[in-house]
Amino acid sequence: MKKFNTAGPSVAGMHFMIDPLVRIDIEDIESLIEDQRYFVLHAPRQTGKTTCLLALMHHLNAQTTYRALYVNIEAAQAARGDVAEGMASACTALVNAARLYLQDPGPAQWLMQGEGTSTPATGRFSALLAHWSQHDPQHPTSPRPTVLLLDEVDALVGDTLISLLRQIRAGYAQRPGAFPQTIILCGVRDVRDYRIHTAHHEIITGGSAFNIKAKSLRLGNLSKEETIALWQQHEAETGQMFDPAIWPELWADTEGQPWLVNALGYECTWEDRAARDRSTPITLGRYQAARERLIYSRTTHLHALSDKLREPRVNRVMAALLSCEATTEHFPDDDLQYIEDLGLIRRRPELTISNRIYREVLPREITAPIQDVLHYPQPWFLTPQRTLDINKLLSAFQQFFREHSDAWIEGFSFKEAGPQLLMQAFLQRIVNGGGRINREYGLGRKRTDLFIEWPIDEAQGYFGPVQRVVLELKLWKKGSLEAVLKDGLPQTVDYARQCGADEAHLIVFDRRPDSPWDERIWQRDVTEQGRVLGMWGA
Repeated sequence: MKKFNTAGPSVAGMHFMIDPLVRIDIEDIESLIEDQRYFVLHAPRQTGKTTCLLALMHHLNAQTTYRALYVNIEAAQAARGDVAEGMASACTALVNAARLYLQDPGPAQWLMQGEGTSTPATGRFSALLAHWSQHDPQHPTSPRPTVLLLDEVDALVGDTLISLLRQIRAGYAQRPGAFPQTIILCGVRDVRDYRIHTAHHEIITGGSAFNIKAKSLRLGNLSKEETIALWQQHEAETGQMFDPAIWPELWADTEGQPWLVNALGYECTWEDRAARDRSTPITLGRYQAARERLIYSRTTHLHALSDKLREPRVNRVMAALLSCEATTEHFPDDDLQYIEDLGLIRRRPELTISNRIYREVLPREITAPIQDVLHYPQPWFLTPQRTLDINKLLSAFQQFFREHSDAWIEGFSFKEAGPQLLMQAFLQRIVNGGGRINREYGLGRKRTDLFIEWPIDEAQGYFGPVQRVVLELKLWKKGSLEAVLKDGLPQTVDYARQCGADEAHLIVFDRRPDSPWDERIWQRDVTEQGRVLGMWGA
């Protein structure tokens, strides 16, 4: 029985999958190979890159015009700047791949018993490629041109990476007879980033170590249609039905990110043990429960994304997104492209965190230490009718913020986003397990929108009555409060109408220097466009 795949390459017959060759421009790639070009194919982690590369290798080999070989050199990362160790690892990876995919022992014999034993490390990988390109066991007198798909190149750092790229560049002029006709460099990042970082993220070369690149191709996410089609493969095979109401939620949650699409499918159809009975339909409620389990699981994929936040140039951009206090003009284009390559953001139609699940996960990861020490039991903030007492909750937050914000924000690497993150951590600790918080970040609009959904009837969940509350967060750094409210109040009303919220509140964080706490903490109600809004100072 097929399943949704969340680890490693997808395998036909074992996993639900979209045809990998449909996801890449095969016509463009074949044209580049025919023209003897070297190019880059990059994609964020766990987007199906390896699956596509293996499919491309098999596709090319089936045509018999070329000998194509997929080689993963990630193991060479452990060498760091040790060129001898790194090249030995890269050569071993090629030797093993030739045995596995082509049943070709020639590279191993050359490396272990032939010229490879005496070839210096700084030229060994290049010499191995030259030998492989000139010796074709199936066509010994007229070797077929070779195509090398070199994966995880950007995992290498320092002198090891530079040596590899320069060896490839040195052999370029000998193609196709004595060097691969085409080499496809594959990784998370585009080649422009290959030259700039040592193990300590320092610039190590003044120019590109790989100036023979003809083109950069990016493997994108699944389309909306492909996302739905992947899940419908499960329907077709098992007969288990998905509620069509799931499709817009699935797309908003994932934006077609392949790992997320598969992980949610796996949660719905396997981790939900009751759903292993294929006569059990997957309802919207079951989907939403699966989504929450995935977010809370802190899986390797989601944790790895959060770990990237420690990089300074990632931190700067993500802090601005979370605080909504900057525009794209503040950041170098290379930094934005790098973070997009990681899969953390999308830049069109506006700069934002890639999808709804990432928007949920990243603030949670950042504020996890705060949530662990918060002691505010949920029942304190529930009315006898089991609704959230928002006024009581926000009053408690004001006091918490007054007592702890300076210490917590000072310890944040995301200081600019500190007030918003503290607010979210506080809410998460209380709302967690009963309702959910939807987050929107309006970069350039200087606002953060939080939308709380709280099921009033535990038995009915989200299919019963739901309390909906909008919180609009604004920073007040200069100027008058009236100016902040002039923008904030209409935005709050608009967002409340958009969400169909029962109540709405505007929280203003006073970040003016030397502003006394007695002036920062206040509350009052105001009528805006015929709607009563709560206003809170912090």
